[in-house]
Amino acid sequence: MGQILHGSARTTEAVRRAIQLRQESVRAAAKRYGVSPTTIQKWRDRETTTDAAMGPKEPRSTTLTPEEEAIVVAFRRHTLLPLDDCTVHDTATLARP
Repeated sequence: MGQILHGSARTTEAVRRAIQLRQESVRAAAKRYGVSPTTIQKWRDRETTTDAAMGPKEPRSTTLTPEEEAIVVAFRRHTLLPLDDCTVHDTATLARP
């Protein structure tokens, strides 16, 4: 099974491991692997070779307040309806002026 990289990734885990283990200069490593010196420094400072998680640390709704989100979650757990049916009901219930 192949490794899944995000669209901007320029290195694989094997390359990152080599960056961490090799004792060559930052400039030489950057040239060898075709990345910036900043990237070399970043991977040398990290303890692992996995990509860091991107995005919000605490996911939240961009359209509902925390109270409205709690209502929607409670309704769905109580009724066990499919998400589409909940959306129709909640849209009518939580209609904004």
